[in-house]
Amino acid sequence: MPVMPWVRPILHLDESLGSKKDLARIRDNFSAIVLRGDHLWLGGDEGTQIDRMTRGGDGNFGQHRRFDLGRLVELPIVASKPPEIDIEGLDFDGGYLWVIGSHSRKRKKTEDDKTPEENRERLATIESEGNRFMLARVPLDAASEPASVSDSLRAARLDGDDKGDVLTRALSVDPHVGPFCQIPSKDNGLDVEGLAVRGDRAFLGLRGPVLRGWALVLELELQDSTPGTLVLAKLLRKHFLQLEGLGVRELAIHGKDLYILAGPTMELDGPVFVYQWPGALDNATEALMPRRALRKVLAVPYGSGNDAGRDHGEGIALIENQGLGPKVMICYDSPAEARLVGDGGVRADVFDLAENDIDL
Repeated sequence: MPVMPWVRPILHLDESLGSKKDLARIRDNFSAIVLRGDHLWLGGDEGTQIDRMTRGGDGNFGQHRRFDLGRLVELPIVASKPPEIDIEGLDFDGGYLWVIGSHSRKRKKTEDDKTPEENRERLATIESEGNRFMLARVPLDAASEPASVSDSLRAARLDGDDKGDVLTRALSVDPHVGPFCQIPSKDNGLDVEGLAVRGDRAFLGLRGPVLRGWALVLELELQDSTPGTLVLAKLLRKHFLQLEGLGVRELAIHGKDLYILAGPTMELDGPVFVYQWPGALDNATEALMPRRALRKVLAVPYGSGNDAGRDHGEGIALIENQGLGPKVMICYDSPAEARLVGDGGVRADVFDLAENDIDL
């Protein structure tokens, strides 16, 4: 029986931002979300912008605004059209909006208008875009807009350059992750696709690598350094989670629990599930969590049939549910046609986890 959303809010883009093609590029590439009050923040695969929408009385989201992170933190690459950050995780903590890029390398795609020889050459080409090496925080001002400085809070980025940051340098010598740091993301290489922050602890979910079926969540301790710069005090712990061969697509914290949106690490459409790691924030050791120690709380719809190759669950945001456990909002990369509303609207899904808990 298909899982039914509790509600399907419409996310309305500002249609004055550009052409239909420009709007579609934004709409089709949302990969991370976080909800703070009535403001829904969204990050995408392309460019260096972050989006904010505001919930209306009808439950839909509009009043779309875009903010350029390049104006708030120093990017590794600055140009008239700087390469994408490839935002894959968002969270709010300590008065800051936290943002992480994929930290990944990419292999060029084949293209239908290229010859076989040209496509073979493309498949042999691996690229690294320096702005993907991004872990940053930005405060919000009194108008709930991201700022470089707000009261005593200051925007900052993890120390690094266009070749990598202190995170990739630490991981390059790690016995588990190091061999995958130069491998493209879609080849089971290093690919950060989840972020959850509490205090000085930051949890990073990895879409890849998946090691013999075990997914990885990294736990970092971050500290302030010089103004505008964060340092990695230490790579606290590597947590191994048995997600049945899936990688992490996004993370969210509720109380002491960690919720994990999990999906394929390779170029596949599904399956996609939400798992709960009970008491994750009380854990003080490197964890190895077998499947029986996790709860599978939701089976997420994904593209199949005529929608194959579309509707990839990418972003997750938790919503309080009046003491009954959280609801979860999910946004989709490459949304199916049925989700589209005019030229500038797309539907997300909100699920009631109490109604859909498939481990009950």
